Amino acid sequence: MYNISVVGATGAVGQEMLHMLELRNFPVNKIYPFASSRSKGKKVLFKDKEYEIIELTKENVKKYSKDIHLVLFSAGASVSKEFAPIFAEENIFVVDNSSAWRMQPEIPLVVPEVNPHTLSKDKKIIANPNCSTIQMVVVLAPIHKVAKIKRIVVSTYQSVSGAGGKAMIELFEETKKVLSQLEKEKTLMSHNIKSFVIEKTQPFVLPKQIAFNLIPQIDIFLQNLYTKEEMKMVNETRKILEDENIKISAQCVRVPVFRSHSESVWIETEKKISVDETKDILSSLKSVKIIDDPFNTDPNLRYPTPIDASQQQITYVGRIREDLSCDNGLVFWIVSDNLLKGAALNAVEILEEMLKRDII
Repeated sequence: MYNISVVGATGAVGQEMLHMLELRNFPVNKIYPFASSRSKGKKVLFKDKEYEIIELTKENVKKYSKDIHLVLFSAGASVSKEFAPIFAEENIFVVDNSSAWRMQPEIPLVVPEVNPHTLSKDKKIIANPNCSTIQMVVVLAPIHKVAKIKRIVVSTYQSVSGAGGKAMIELFEETKKVLSQLEKEKTLMSHNIKSFVIEKTQPFVLPKQIAFNLIPQIDIFLQNLYTKEEMKMVNETRKILEDENIKISAQCVRVPVFRSHSESVWIETEKKISVDETKDILSSLKSVKIIDDPFNTDPNLRYPTPIDASQQQITYVGRIREDLSCDNGLVFWIVSDNLLKGAALNAVEILEEMLKRDII
């Protein structure tokens, strides 16, 4: 049995980490929940037992570290950079959900279904990849092994939960405000398209209004005109698949969905692989489910949507077809819960893989 600390225990991902540890029956003896001073005095629930939040300070880390075996981090890159090494120095394994360590050459960037061999006893800090990267590589990795992917083009449609709990509240509040305006003006009943104007709201978390809107920006813009989120997908995918020669281009879009990210993915392979061969490969994966029957009378079987994936531990894939623009091309629609496989679930699966390999 292990004593496990969750740093950022009161946040959306931190809460899901606790939930996944409990749901998957990881051998937990005791929980040590850390959070900032803003959460001081709060409590979290784990297996019907309440644990009081411990303020994240260097003194408290030193105080409790002798009783902690494993740490799950979900508190942002700056916090991780400061505190993860302190835990690691105490010979404690840290699985970090931030971007702080992902591209450090000596730090494993792990998706257990793809590259578990990168885990080892001497590497105390393990990076959890970006949410949108995880769900894509889970699907593409087995195809890469068979047909060698040369090029990936991906457009993501990412839910507001990826920006945190406050962004979810913003979507809710903005939606209420817009619907209230429309109801007041009776625009919905008028059938007058010209008068159907949505008044803009003032966002406080996201860069633009998200209700009834799309935002083609996630994270800051870089000098190459891509966003930081887009370059995470490029760089992390190459590192996880262990192939720096794959050409990758990404565009990441925030959409008015509360939970689960979706992706349109185009790939070009060196060796031609058919749709049927691709489905056979993906059907053999325990963590991937194909929903791809476009002519079925049951809409639930035609393709996956964010609602289908919400709170599910599966990555869904559909709309699998040949890319008409190139000879060895395939197209996919991939959907997964960004708070689970995109974050908390993958982190717990890393711990499970370490336990399986006798690393912890």
